[in-house]
Amino acid sequence: MIAESHIDPNKLIMPIFVDETAKKPVPVQSMPGIYRQTVESLPDYLGQLVESGVKSILLFGIPSEKDEKGTSAYQEDGIVQESIRIARKESKLTVIADLCMCEYTSHGHCGILNGEDVDNDSTLESYGMIAQSYAKSGVHMVAPSGMMDGQVGFIRESLDRSGFHNIPIMAYSAKYASAMYGPFRNAADSTPSFGDRRTYQMDPRNSREAMVEIAHDLNEGADIIMVKPALPYLDIISKARESFDAPIAAYSVSGEYTMIKMAVDQGFLAPSAIDESINSIFRAGADMVITYFAEYLSKNL
Repeated sequence: MIAESHIDPNKLIMPIFVDETAKKPVPVQSMPGIYRQTVESLPDYLGQLVESGVKSILLFGIPSEKDEKGTSAYQEDGIVQESIRIARKESKLTVIADLCMCEYTSHGHCGILNGEDVDNDSTLESYGMIAQSYAKSGVHMVAPSGMMDGQVGFIRESLDRSGFHNIPIMAYSAKYASAMYGPFRNAADSTPSFGDRRTYQMDPRNSREAMVEIAHDLNEGADIIMVKPALPYLDIISKARESFDAPIAAYSVSGEYTMIKMAVDQGFLAPSAIDESINSIFRAGADMVITYFAEYLSKNL
């Protein structure tokens, strides 16, 4: 009765990996209990999520072909585009699609390269085409994660120009260059072939910068702002809650999931550690949490 925060399945978002090359669901070795789904297995898995009580999903694609410019990211028959259509046909889930290029580029960076540097402006052109292709496929919301300067404004303009005024943007506004992404990069096959992403993701030592980045995204038209990762950056979530009235999402990333999941599976932590960790994110001020525990929590609350 007096609890100040609680976990609500309506506020949880389950990430899903869909692999265009797989013949059957493939277990992600670095994320116990998580699988790469196939186009064929996706309908049954979506039904499983719905039965558990999950309301929203976030789609990631692993394409069959990659190139230097990540062109498969915006193809009409691309893996995410097809997954969106399946999810809309087979379920009443809210369908959100991650919008980036790291899974689609042969070099693993989040944009088009100029030498060994990411070319911010030419990358925005691709982001606009990806957003339009998602919208045409029926997505409910796009979630740009590349951390390119001006990405939210460019995507908003691209969607509006194509008549998709009602597609909201969940912006990865404060996305840190974190070591916590390791298992995800294994799951999504998106590890950079050289260098790292510190030139366009945030310095983990900074907090004031996060407020500047969030303000920029809101000014450009973001509907929801996001802090990623969640647990190591609870202070950023709290500061964002104090500073902005917009809805705040927090992404409890793969590294957070794997640490807690493995500790629980080994008996080193009680299962209540899962609830405690996600509750801490809501307590810090998040309105919604993207977590690989969404199915588990929705089923067991």
